[in-house]
Amino acid sequence: MLSMGMGNSLLGITALLALLPAALLPWRRLGTQPERDGVFWAVTAVAVVGPGCWSFLQMAGAWRTGFSAALWVTVAATMVSFAVVSALTRQAWRLAPLLLPYLVGFALVALVWQRAPERPLLTSTNQPWLEAHIVVSVATYALATLAAVAGLAVFLQERALKSRQPTALTRHLPSIADSETLLVRLLLAAGAVLLLDLLTGMSINYLNLGTPLRLDHKTLFSLLSFVVIVGLLAAHYRTGVRGRRAARYVLLGYLLLTLAYPGVKFVTDILIG
Repeated sequence: MLSMGMGNSLLGITALLALLPAALLPWRRLGTQPERDGVFWAVTAVAVVGPGCWSFLQMAGAWRTGFSAALWVTVAATMVSFAVVSALTRQAWRLAPLLLPYLVGFALVALVWQRAPERPLLTSTNQPWLEAHIVVSVATYALATLAAVAGLAVFLQERALKSRQPTALTRHLPSIADSETLLVRLLLAAGAVLLLDLLTGMSINYLNLGTPLRLDHKTLFSLLSFVVIVGLLAAHYRTGVRGRRAARYVLLGYLLLTLAYPGVKFVTDILIG
């Protein structure tokens, strides 16, 4: 048991180290012309493979419900999403100096709580159906993380523009227009996937409990986040809400999702234990 614990710790540290080159590269390049070059893709690939492999090893055979495992899956899914969006869009890769340090923080917290007790997965739902719901939930949070980072970029760029004091960081980030475009597109994707997450969750509740809606903390925060996202998108297309005001609502929606997913797990697994 001790040997297995040490082995898991070493694997977790290795996954954390895999994130560091991608987290440090954009900060080393501040003040220079940022490039989406081979070095960027190399460190991004390492940052995808490290947490991805560690998450796969943890989940092999059975889905783990612990706080640490959930954080590692979140890091891995967010890195995959970031790599895909960076390949498909022109400016998303420039969010790296904000996103990667945040994911390193997640990984550090996952390492600290790696040996926290886990609660069993109590459900009689058909396993493939449950796995589909879990995948959708993870994808929702990964996309929402990217949208929140794009919102933070909007906030920082607009503040620098108003103060007429751009910094090396804001010069690296996407422009206000590009950040807003990313924010809206990522929010649309996150909202659509969150709706699917809510529907699959309601289906599982109905199969297990005979009622589609169980108003626990996770469901409540998820519903509130969905309302915030839909409300912001409606306001954006109807009245043109944008800039720091839109960024604040995106960050609020992300906070609610964080309370719904890792937040609830932290309370149940760590505080209540």
